Amino acid sequence: MSSRASRRPGARVLYLSYDGMTDPLGGSQVLPYLFGLAAKGHQITLISCEKFERSEEERSFVSRACADAGIDWRPLAYHKRPQILSSMYDVRQMWRLAALLHRGRRFDLVHCRSYLASLIGLRMKRRLGVPFIFDMRGFWADERVDGGIWNLAKPPFLAVYRYFKRREAEFLAEADHVVSLTEEGRKILLERRGGMEGPPIALIPCCVDFDAFPAVNSRARAEARRLLDITTEAPVVAYLGSWGSWYLTGEMLDFFKVQLERDPSAVFLIVSREPAEQIISEARSRGISQDRLIVRLASRPEVPRLIAAADYGLFFIKPVFSKKASSPTKMGEFLSLELPVVTNGDVGDVEPILTEAGAGVVVDDFSAAGYGFALDKLAALKPDMVRWRAAARRWFDLDTGVERYDAIYRSILS
Repeated sequence: MSSRASRRPGARVLYLSYDGMTDPLGGSQVLPYLFGLAAKGHQITLISCEKFERSEEERSFVSRACADAGIDWRPLAYHKRPQILSSMYDVRQMWRLAALLHRGRRFDLVHCRSYLASLIGLRMKRRLGVPFIFDMRGFWADERVDGGIWNLAKPPFLAVYRYFKRREAEFLAEADHVVSLTEEGRKILLERRGGMEGPPIALIPCCVDFDAFPAVNSRARAEARRLLDITTEAPVVAYLGSWGSWYLTGEMLDFFKVQLERDPSAVFLIVSREPAEQIISEARSRGISQDRLIVRLASRPEVPRLIAAADYGLFFIKPVFSKKASSPTKMGEFLSLELPVVTNGDVGDVEPILTEAGAGVVVDDFSAAGYGFALDKLAALKPDMVRWRAAARRWFDLDTGVERYDAIYRSILS
């Protein structure tokens, strides 16, 4: 990164995120971008909602990193209960702080991550005249339904869903710039316009810091397996991230069971914050012994060191409407490590990316026969690391993502 003295003058930016910076998502999909944008001369104030259970060490790490980058981080407390009302309270707190800070700093723009933050961005534009970016991150209200979080058979959830779908239309009409994670999502938004004018829609997938996720070599693999007590010969399947909701955990375990039938020494490595007991119990219910599972909680720097033990990455996602706008972070991270990927289609741009990269297998049939066919294709895959990494960089390179956000900021400034 360039020194502060060599930066071009940038925008005074208020960045709003309901996701916490001490959460894995904040650490991988917010802070790296903001550090890059601060290095380009933008003055960034960051408001986020942080969970009570995060440790003081995690908070201190984020605080120091933001201070070193010249970012003014203003964490607020996240509240989970009661549902809906707690979110309303958090949004109100964010609005009060945002309005207070704007009086002193006169922000040039407000960058809103997803829908709850965009409620504040829209309000700041209407009341205070501050341009705002709707960084939509997917069809959030539909994700809540598809993930089983909102049951539309219950009137309160139906009312909230309808409210956010109305607000979604307002965000898309009144934002100064919209960011979509996928080309599939961008197409849907353009089709909805029906040829009418609207704000520009940029495509910026969930990006990866390729320096933090270097290609796995034999030494890194051997060290990871030694650390996890995995033999050299055992096939290792890796999963990374949240367990449950719209992730098809049962189907992933069934896939691994087929792998086990082929080689009983196979290991399923799951790096997640979810309780290990929950995952182990689900595996047992499908006839998978606990000794074939390794469930680990890992800090952000530890993740690539552990995943280096794997032979390939696995994830299945519900192929529902909301996921057309989804860009799985774990996919870019697996490809950055130069691990092939096994996944399913009808999710964002996953299938065209794997087709271009030639770095994985798309499962078309959630059955034992379909899983066996996918394992055969995986075994026949011819590694082409140059092609894999080039395709991964084209889609997921963090520096490219930062450049695109910088261009958006400067287009609003001008």
